[in-house]
Amino acid sequence: MGILGGQLYAGPARSPKTSDAFSLKELVTVVVVAGLLIGVGMALFGRARQRARSICCNCNLKQIGLGFKTWALDHRNLFPMSVSTDSGGTSEYIANGGVFRHFAVMSNELSTPVILACPDDSREPAKSFDRSFSNTNISYFVGIDARDNEPQMFLSGDRNITSGTRLANGLLELTTNNVVGWSPSIHRGFGNIALADGSVQQFDALHLRDGLKWTGAVTNRLAML
Repeated sequence: MGILGGQLYAGPARSPKTSDAFSLKELVTVVVVAGLLIGVGMALFGRARQRARSICCNCNLKQIGLGFKTWALDHRNLFPMSVSTDSGGTSEYIANGGVFRHFAVMSNELSTPVILACPDDSREPAKSFDRSFSNTNISYFVGIDARDNEPQMFLSGDRNITSGTRLANGLLELTTNNVVGWSPSIHRGFGNIALADGSVQQFDALHLRDGLKWTGAVTNRLAML
């Protein structure tokens, strides 16, 4: 305070102090919003990853179906399961549960055993079709009764099919009376099936039951793992 021109002068007015720091309420709001964004992002990422794995599985089965069809061209349009080992097939192996042998005989057509393991399955793919290649490297069943001239028969597909009758030799018998479905261990409620015509279909439980009826066979035998 002073005297200016005979007038009492109090000096320049002082602005109230301001602060750039967050208040507690603002900080809590930021943390909550950030948490929600992270949660949404993780959920979207999980769905995208699941979708990508399903697409990879679908592609694997398309290559497997092509492998079967290519092999059949050189064997009177028969798949390995219908051809004797004397002629390069695998029919004698049906009785002992050696599922991997049905794929091993097509090593030239398949090129790599990596496609025999679904990316959504816990099983590790084999690096080659050598002596260490076994059922533990395979995610897919083989439709023992599949025929090239029966396009809707199950040729191969995800191994987590439920219901049916399990036989001593590792085969799973499915009839149109079975209430088949999928266990949640792979793809969470749906699965992929390669049909004898070379196409691949994604089925939920309801459509899997319909697909079983479309095969045209009263009983379908699947070599399971």
